[in-house]
Parts: sequence; structure tokens; C-alpha cells
Amino acid sequence: MGQAQPGTGTRLTLDLWHPNCWAIEATEKTSGGVLAHAIYNTPKANVATDSVNGLFTAFADSTEELEELLAAIEDSPHSGELLELQERFGSGHAAPGNVVREFFLEYDPSDMVCPVLLQHGFVHSEPVRIEDGREYWQVSFANERADIESALDGVRTDAGAEVTVERITSGDARRPERQRRLDALTPTQRDVFELARERGYYEWPRGVSTRDLAAELDVSKTTLLEHLRKAEAKLLDPQAHE
Repeated sequence: MGQAQPGTGTRLTLDLWHPNCWAIEATEKTSGGVLAHAIYNTPKANVATDSVNGLFTAFADSTEELEELLAAIEDSPHSGELLELQERFGSGHAAPGNVVREFFLEYDPSDMVCPVLLQHGFVHSEPVRIEDGREYWQVSFANERADIESALDGVRTDAGAEVTVERITSGDARRPERQRRLDALTPTQRDVFELARERGYYEWPRGVSTRDLAAELDVSKTTLLEHLRKAEAKLLDPQAHE
């Protein structure tokens, strides 16, 4: 097999564990699983630490199993307020299982592994599936294939994570999908996102504040966050913006 040429794109399935994750803890203790769809900032007035609010789908084979899973999520020291949206029988959000329930959950952004993956060049384009105490990420690697292992080592070190590669593919067939994600960003969104990566915004602890980024770009903090969140949303869930 010949070596992939630079720019042809590489897609991976990652089997991942990281500490302080409510979903990993809950699915390790109970049956069923969780699909992670989208993350939103939820800053609170007069609170020093911002929180994030995520949209998730819980799934299980029975109502009893689903209730046990949701109870375990709520009991986790790493989860905040859980708001259930609805209960459905079927596939909601293409989730497996006989019973599906969507919910919003508030939690600490320092417990997220997604920013670390982004920092090291891994961009995911599908909902993350969490089952049996493991997370399964479908990601595209933004750099050359030869750099994947060193990038994964960076994720392991920075997030305290265990990461193995379940599947890896590369070739010209993947380029249109990756390019479409990048092309979905406006020039301003791309400039803001790249600057944030370069300055260590996606590291933990963060290497730069949103106030400093806004000052460097000569925009307000509100404008900076709007551009940044829109860029992240397009990169992480491109199908929602087609």
C-alpha cells in the first residue's frame, strides 16, 4: 500500500476514554448508551466558571434501563442540571435501542475532550457514541497521515486519555467532505478559529482568554464568541449547516 499523499485526507474511528466524564461513568455502570450531538456555551452571570450545555440522546432496550442510565448521569459528580426533552419509541436521531430520550445537560467545559482533539487536528463530523464506558469518535485528521501518531500522543498527554485507533482510511475520496467543512466557514470565522488554535484557546487550562483574542482582532468579546461558536458548530456538525 502506497503512502497517502499530503492533502488527501485521513479519516479515523477512535476508541477513547478520558477522566471526569459523566457519560463514560454512567454507561460503564448501566446498560444503554449516549449520543452526543452539539455543545453550546451557557455563561452565567456572577459565576466565575462558565458552563456548557450539550444536546444528547440516551438510548436503551427498555424504559427501566433508560431510567437507570439517566439516574446514573444525574448522580455523576461531573454532571449538572439535566433537562429531559421527550421520550420516543424508535430511532430518534438514528440511535439504537428500543427507547430513546433526548436531553440537555449542563457541565464543566474542563471535562471535555473535544477541544483537545481539535487542538491536535482531529475534527469530528458525526455524533459521538458512548457505550460501556468508552467514547467512539468519527474524526478527520487535518494534517498529514504521518503526523497522526504524534498528534494522538498529544491528546493522550493533554487530556489524560486512553486512545486507540479502531479504523483508519485515507484517499482522495475523503477530500470533498473535509474541504466542504472548511469551505463552510466564512473568512472571518476561519481567521478567528485558526487564531484561537494558535494561541492555545483549546488547551486546558486555556492559553489565552476570549478577552485577549478579541483585543488582538480588535473586536468586542461578544463578536469574537459569535464567530468562534459558529465556526465550531460548522466544523463539528457540518450536516446541520448544509
